[in-house]
Amino acid sequence: MTKDKAEAAPKPKGKFKKLLFIGVGALVLIGAGAGAGIYFGALSAHEAKPEDHYPKLVVRSVGDEAPAAEGEDKEPALKVGTVAVPNDKFKIDPRKYDVTYYPITDAFTTNLADGSGFLQAGISLSTFYDGKVINNIKRQAVPIRSVVLMVLAEQDPALLSTSQGKQRLQRQLTGAINDVLREKEGFGGIDNVYFTSLVIQ
Repeated sequence: MTKDKAEAAPKPKGKFKKLLFIGVGALVLIGAGAGAGIYFGALSAHEAKPEDHYPKLVVRSVGDEAPAAEGEDKEPALKVGTVAVPNDKFKIDPRKYDVTYYPITDAFTTNLADGSGFLQAGISLSTFYDGKVINNIKRQAVPIRSVVLMVLAEQDPALLSTSQGKQRLQRQLTGAINDVLREKEGFGGIDNVYFTSLVIQ
């Protein structure tokens, strides 16, 4: 019987070690899970909301509002900082929002499509959105300059001699610049392109 008692004594130590190992392992797993939860929770808390990426419309001050035309219902004022819809292709009411003009300082010079001469144009861009659009324009100056030169090079001088031809060119430039901004920044925001100079020779 003494042999049996001697063999029985190590068994409780083995069970104790096994339980201790399982307990420590469980605590390590719980601690690792809690640490990962805190880490990833902190990351998601600091991530920008998707709507924060998009520029916001700049609402006019109450005193700057244009009077409503006769028979036109006055719409309630929108809150400052209204979030712009990610699709910036909708028409904006210029009576409700402030416009910002951004002049492109260097003129654009290119040969005309038929090779008969050259076109030199200075442009300014307008937007109803906040400074994010202006920052996007500055950041994407090279691709914007490239696309403007490509559009100008495709022009027919006979069409540009008419007012309709110039308006068509404005629409083409607005669309081309917005396409670059949408591709590179995820949002266009340019309402119109204005000519500050236009020379055709």
